[in-house]
Amino acid sequence: MRTKAGLGETARAIVADAKGILAADETVSTITKRLTARGIESTADSRRAYRELLFSTPGIAGFIGGVILQDETIHQDSADGIPLANLLVRRGIIPGIKVDAGVRPLAGAPGESVTEGLDGLRERLEQYRELGARFAKWRAVFVIRDGRPSATCIHANAHALARYAALCQEQGLVPIVEPEVLMEGAHALERCEDVTGRVLQAVFTELFVARVALEGMLLKPNMITAGHGSARQASVEEVAEATLRVLTRHVPPAVPGIVFLSGGQDAALATEHLNAINALEGPKPWTLSFSFGRALQDEALEAWRGQREQVPAAQRAFLHRAWCDSAAVLGSYSAAMEGEAGIAPADSTLHTHH
Repeated sequence: MRTKAGLGETARAIVADAKGILAADETVSTITKRLTARGIESTADSRRAYRELLFSTPGIAGFIGGVILQDETIHQDSADGIPLANLLVRRGIIPGIKVDAGVRPLAGAPGESVTEGLDGLRERLEQYRELGARFAKWRAVFVIRDGRPSATCIHANAHALARYAALCQEQGLVPIVEPEVLMEGAHALERCEDVTGRVLQAVFTELFVARVALEGMLLKPNMITAGHGSARQASVEEVAEATLRVLTRHVPPAVPGIVFLSGGQDAALATEHLNAINALEGPKPWTLSFSFGRALQDEALEAWRGQREQVPAAQRAFLHRAWCDSAAVLGSYSAAMEGEAGIAPADSTLHTHH
């Protein structure tokens, strides 16, 4: 499936039927913090057990089209000895892999960072493809402060994202391009909208120069929100309108899907925002879906807390959140669904809203 057509097929399949992506690609240090906070010792085995709990949730393939794995996870087997990537494939879920090497300080731009990991990337992509990955992810990070992000920072990260995306497509993998404007700071929604627009414009300019086929990629942007520290937090409607406005201005319609990151929003708010964006009138040439980490996992992790007997409760919490997020892709989510945690049936009846 190394053809441009094959890449487009995979990209569309990930977000088909109101499905989204589970971002389970936290680094070992990040997931260790989350496990430790809930009294769970972080070992290779406990991390595997947690991720296997998510991947093997009955009925989850109805709402999750792809899972982003981390290097440790794609090399792990389930308790029954099945490679975790194969476990996903057997359920009809497409496995992906995070391939960037994290952010480092950007020389010449104090307080800003650039994502590294291009060295040896072609060979790594080849190996990941052999291990079952069909898409990849690379995250660039932009901080809003006085005079930041600088043009230097925007250009360096946009250029790296484009080089990564071109290498992915060469190796037959769909690139998820993730330029994240962080919610940290006290900036207003308008400032986030301005910065995100500049970032997206730069990213698509670089993708064009690098000859990336837009039909065979997915974009993973932030929603347009005020900074966490802003005295005035925007309403759900304001967030939806600003987000759609930016995407309409800067994302070509050839891109098949836009999968939002949750960026530290709590589960219910991320779902509400996604629903409001999809409920807006007006042309939306791309599928607007989700690629959530914490916003999909937190309730499940809270329910599990490392206890084997709590696995069914954790899986119900995960299935329920994925059901709500899938409904939000259709603009048919409602707050009433939040009270139906035990109701989301793990079968096709969930698809009555499609």
